[in-house]
Amino acid sequence: MSLAKPSLEMLRALTDENVLRALMEEGRLTRAEIAARTGISKPTVSDSVRRLSEAGLLADTGERTTGRGRVGTYYSLAADTGAALVASISPEGVVVETVDAFGTATARAEVDLGRAPGPHATAQALTEAVGLVRPRVHGPLRTAVVSAADPVDRVTGRLVHLPDAPFLVGDLDPAAVLAGVVDGTVLVDNDINWAARAERATGCALGVDDFVYVHLGEGLGCAVVTDAEVRRGHHGLAGEIAHLYTAGPRGTALPLIEVFAELGLRRAESTAIDVDALRAAALGDSETARRTRGALARAVGGVLAAAVALADPRLIVLGGTWGAEPGIAEAIRAHFAELPRSVPVAAAQVPEPELAGARTRAVEALRTAIITTRPEPSA
Repeated sequence: MSLAKPSLEMLRALTDENVLRALMEEGRLTRAEIAARTGISKPTVSDSVRRLSEAGLLADTGERTTGRGRVGTYYSLAADTGAALVASISPEGVVVETVDAFGTATARAEVDLGRAPGPHATAQALTEAVGLVRPRVHGPLRTAVVSAADPVDRVTGRLVHLPDAPFLVGDLDPAAVLAGVVDGTVLVDNDINWAARAERATGCALGVDDFVYVHLGEGLGCAVVTDAEVRRGHHGLAGEIAHLYTAGPRGTALPLIEVFAELGLRRAESTAIDVDALRAAALGDSETARRTRGALARAVGGVLAAAVALADPRLIVLGGTWGAEPGIAEAIRAHFAELPRSVPVAAAQVPEPELAGARTRAVEALRTAIITTRPEPSA
């Protein structure tokens, strides 16, 4: 049976995609350089550059090659091809960035937010931050990626309030808030899941397909990565470790979040961990500091043991404002190494990991949006 030949329209679309991706990776190229990088013939590349220029996606940069031989014209993406929006919602506030298809952050705004703001105030802060960056974007906001320091329902993309959660946003729908300013899809996920993706892309879990990222900060959380994918669970609530039972300071089993209450390390009238108090109590060479470090190591070690039993990771990554603290991380590592099934433990390395992970995904989505929604050339 003979296979149908691809249509001329399909071949042109594939050529255009290859040309666009080459320029997205390199920033600017001549037609000859595009041909060399893609393996596509120069005449075919020239036709593609003409089509994409007519469609408003490519522009002559005004730069020319120098030296011997025929002068080449440099092309790049047109300035108004648009951008992607990246947003982080956390107790530190709302941070919004715009990124272009080259992966460059072009604008950034930050708006303060309290620890229990509720959905209305959070929506206002997100809208305000977007309003600050939008005037600096040429062209449409084609897509958005949101990181939230609350669980996220994987079906609806809405934030989920769990009992004793330290950061109380409530039933916020980020996609609905951004619907009026973003033309395309809005992807929402938990901040720890984005942090884990960032560590796998450029951090201590570079290239590791199976690992567990444990976040130890004001809040507690975990991301499970298996076969190079973050496992979100049926409702998107996988990795919520705050109520996992572990060893308490007095030798009794307690939910992990209650360990910090027993140690007097929670903020007043809150389940949030007081990080400054924890550092003051756990760091140093005093007997009290050693006891506190030991209690933290046993409690976290119990969680790591459960993660190993259930997920069989190759590596465990410790992140968060106190999880990667060298003295505390070493105590956890030493205790965990004595358990029957231990694996290597590494400290997280990527700065602002939740934004880094979301930013990478936003660039991927933006590039796809530019390629797949090409306007028709003008008549």
